[in-house]
Amino acid sequence: MAKIQVKQVKSAINRTKTQKRTLEALGLKKLHQVVEHDDTPSILGMVASVAHLVEVVK
Repeated sequence: MAKIQVKQVKSAINRTKTQKRTLEALGLKKLHQVVEHDDTPSILGMVASVAHLVEVVK
């Protein structure tokens, strides 16, 4: 299975509780932190829901 790296590029301050929990579920706690996940539909859905706060690093 392919891996993707997700990097947080914008702050979670003044975001909804759902968006903050999604970032937490992805394992992102700080700005510019990079985490690696499997390329599953659930992970891709979480990344899509907070796409304005993260970027996918290749």
